[in-house]
This record gives sequence, structure tokens and C-alpha cells, in this order.
Amino acid sequence: MTSIRRRQVIAGLAMAPFISQYPLASKMLGRLVIIGGGFAGATLARFAKALEPRLGVTLIEARARYTACPMSNLVLAGERELNQQTFDYKALAEAGVQVIQGYAVDVDGAQQRVTLQGGERVEYDRLVLAPGVQLNFEQLSGYSKQGAQAMPHAWQAGAQTTLLRRQLQAMPDDGLAIISVPPAPYRCPPGPYERASLMASYFKQAKPKARILILDSNDRFSKQALFQQGWRDLYGDTIRWQSASNDGRVIRVEPASMRVHTDFDTYQPDVANIIPPQQAGDIAHRAGVTDSSGWCPVESVSFESNRQPNIHVIGDAAIAAPMPKSAFAANAQAKVCAIALVRLFRGIRPEPTVLANTCYSYLKPGHAISIAGAYRTDNGEFSAIAAASGASPIDATQALRQQEAAHAADWFSAITQETFG
Repeated sequence: MTSIRRRQVIAGLAMAPFISQYPLASKMLGRLVIIGGGFAGATLARFAKALEPRLGVTLIEARARYTACPMSNLVLAGERELNQQTFDYKALAEAGVQVIQGYAVDVDGAQQRVTLQGGERVEYDRLVLAPGVQLNFEQLSGYSKQGAQAMPHAWQAGAQTTLLRRQLQAMPDDGLAIISVPPAPYRCPPGPYERASLMASYFKQAKPKARILILDSNDRFSKQALFQQGWRDLYGDTIRWQSASNDGRVIRVEPASMRVHTDFDTYQPDVANIIPPQQAGDIAHRAGVTDSSGWCPVESVSFESNRQPNIHVIGDAAIAAPMPKSAFAANAQAKVCAIALVRLFRGIRPEPTVLANTCYSYLKPGHAISIAGAYRTDNGEFSAIAAASGASPIDATQALRQQEAAHAADWFSAITQETFG
């Protein structure tokens, strides 16, 4: 039994007293509607229905199939195929969740009603928004959805991932690839640096003279010492990182001519991976639960919005710092929110708890590092538990790095099975 599976068993045992404490009746307890079928929304739908079968649980998701971002950087390195990242909602429907394939265009908080693109209306007693992130193309001069066809972001896994992979394959053997990192916060803080690592791994085999330049809008990044040591040891000078204070902030792009501009320099790479600034998904803004930052402030125990009653926000769209915006965090938040919602529907006050997050990153295929954290939800706020946080040792053996890669693969298998069946 892997460590991932042991944790699942422990989590299940922890929930058992909660479930058995409240005998079930046949009467419907209430209407729970969830918008967004990623790791946050789909997990919440499954767990809420399992915890309280009397709940009418409806999941609204525009896509028939979900393409997962975790592990998708391995697709760029040629180590995975995109179909290994893709999941459907059949198991959720079989578990008793009503799955509506549709695009939510409006939320009426006063009437407690969601309107879909086709005009259909779905009423709720409590609503959970799990819309993920929205890419703000307009915040980077010259960039757009059309421009992303020449300079892909590949930050929403799918066609963009395939496009970037093809561009890397077609790049000259001595070419330059640029990765532009947006200002924090954004989805998956270590993601751009794992991407650079796996691109370098591919180049080492296929294009040993190629180079990677990371132009960063930030002055530090997650697992920085571990990444930079790995880059030196594995790839020499293939990867160069340029911080914001060292003219690393991209201020303008020209997709037609493949030019990338910082404050003081201009580059013309062969491949430009431009990751734009981000904010909460569009429906969160329409629902009135975002603040001036573009993200959603929430109360930490139940994830209820600080701006609209009976609306909860989980996953990447929520302001849950110091928790990162990650699939692991989204999954953990969904479970805590599910328990809180069941208690609220039963007329019982939710209790504070502890949340955990682990982020795995590949330095090369079969070779990974990680960082873990634990977080309290007391007093309506999130706070890190310093004694329960840590990262991979800087001087780890190759065997340990290989073991962490195995853990990463086990985690992905476990979380996707748990979420999508």
C-alpha cells in the first residue's frame, strides 16, 4: 500500500464517525449546485453526495471531458499523451450527482438561481463556485487568444499543450525557447519551473544546443533552491532565469513577429511560452464574489463568500493564501467544504480544521522534488503551520528523487480516481 493510499484510508476513517453520527432519512435535505467540474468542483460533488445522500447535488460544467493540468508538462517532454490527462463525468452521474453540461452565464444571489447559456435556470439553496482561473490576455500588451496560437500559454491543458509540444519539436536544434511567468498569484506556482525542467530534459535528448530563458515577473519562486540546483546538475547552462528586478518582466509581445519585450530588452525566440496574468473564472465576477484583486475572499471554515451569502468558493478562484492554487489544495478544500455544507444543511455549525497541500515537481522524467504545507482555518482566516511544512532535502540522493517521482505518479492516479472515478 502506497503512502497515498494510506492517507486515503486514514481520511476515510476520520469521516466515518461524522457520517454515522447522523442517521439518514428519505426526505430531500436541500439543493446544492456546483459550477465547475475540475478537481475542486467534481471532488465536492462526489463527497457531498456520499456524506449526505439526501442532498440534491447538481454539477454544472461546460465541457463533456476534463483535461487535467497536473502532469501535463510531461506531455511537453514526450513522456505522456494528452489522452492520459482526460477524464469524463460518467462515474459522478452514477454516484447520484446530476451533471448538466452547460455554460453558466449568470448568478442571481437574491433569487438563488443560476442561468445557463441556453436560458435554462437552476435554483439552489447553496451554491459552490469552482471556476478555476481566467487568463487575462488583455493585461499583457499585444497578447490575445489569437496571439496564443503563435505564442501558446499551455496553461489550460488541451489543444494549447499539443501546440506547444509541436512547436518545441519543430524548433531549430540550436534554438531559444522563452517562458514568460506572470506576477503571482497564479495557478500552480511551481508549474513554469517544472515546465522549464522538462523542456530541458527533452532538449538534452533531441536538441542539445537549445536554450531556455525564463523571464519572470517575480523575484523568487516556489522550491527555488531545489530547482536551480537541479538545473545546474542536470542541464548545465541550458536554463537561465531572469528575475523581475533583473529585467525579467515581460511588458509586451508581438506574436506576428515573435518578439518579446521587457522594460529594457527585446528578444526574438523560436518558441515563446507566454503565461498571462490570471484571476478567478468569469462566473465568479458575474456572481459578485470577487474583490479588487480579481479573486474571491472567503471565510476559511466553510469557504462561504465574504461578499454574497449562501455562495461558497473553492479551488484556484478562492483567496486561501498561504495555501497555493494547486490541484492538491483544491481537492482538500473541496472535502472540507463538503463537510461544512452538510453540517450547514443539517443546521449544525461547521468547525475549524486543518488543511494540507503537497506539490510535486519533476526535474526530469522519473526524478522529482516536492514541498508540503499544513494550514489552520481558525478565526475565519488561513494560516500556515510552520512545524508541519517542509520541502525535499537539497542534498537528496538520486534514489530519493526517484521515489518522489513515484509518489507524484501515485498521487495523480489517486486524485483522479477519487475525483472522476
